[in-house]
Amino acid sequence: MPAIPPPADNPKLAPPEKDTPTFSPDHISVIYVLGGPGAGKGTQCANLVRDYGFKHLSAGDLLRAEQDRPDSQFGNMIKEYIADGKIVPMEVTVQLLENAMTDEINNKQWQSTDKRFLIDGFPRKMDQALKFEESVCPSKFTLFFDCPEDVMQERLIDRGKTSGRADDNAESIKKRFRTFVETSMPVVDYFEKGGKVVKVNAAQGPDVIYEDVKKRMTERGFEMTK
Repeated sequence: MPAIPPPADNPKLAPPEKDTPTFSPDHISVIYVLGGPGAGKGTQCANLVRDYGFKHLSAGDLLRAEQDRPDSQFGNMIKEYIADGKIVPMEVTVQLLENAMTDEINNKQWQSTDKRFLIDGFPRKMDQALKFEESVCPSKFTLFFDCPEDVMQERLIDRGKTSGRADDNAESIKKRFRTFVETSMPVVDYFEKGGKVVKVNAAQGPDVIYEDVKKRMTERGFEMTK
């Protein structure tokens, strides 16, 4: 597995530039999944994995796993960024995703010729979006779960009672909302201008939301595989 490069502000150790993306969109389908914290992305991703044959990669889960890896040189940095509600440097997140995609593609048990990835909670900043599109794989579109802040806050506080996640508390939740609006909404707006955003009303119940998602997937040429 390739080493994770440190942030670009350390030019001595910056990752090499690539002329073309690692994966071709002719063979790999990537859908970004965005929405504020508590919008229900994980629930809908599980439905899409079950019915459409996607592999689900959560940028947040990959970062949390990396921060807990004993020999990770970025563990403490990731922990501090997450606790502060800030976005981890782009190079780290993009490389973690590329590593995870490579592992899945090389897995002989995944025999489908149509490799499909849902990337959950990514890209959260414009630099992440541009870097991934240029160096890893251009996306098909962004699935955006649009949900009012008060609904998301209620869901997160309820989840925090059992999740054990350090960022499911009132103070971190407020920081995460602010970060999403300031940094992730410009990403949604950017892709929307190019016709590459599918917006779903995520204030409804999960079953109603998924019916809408299935309709939108069909419109974009994705059929169920199960």
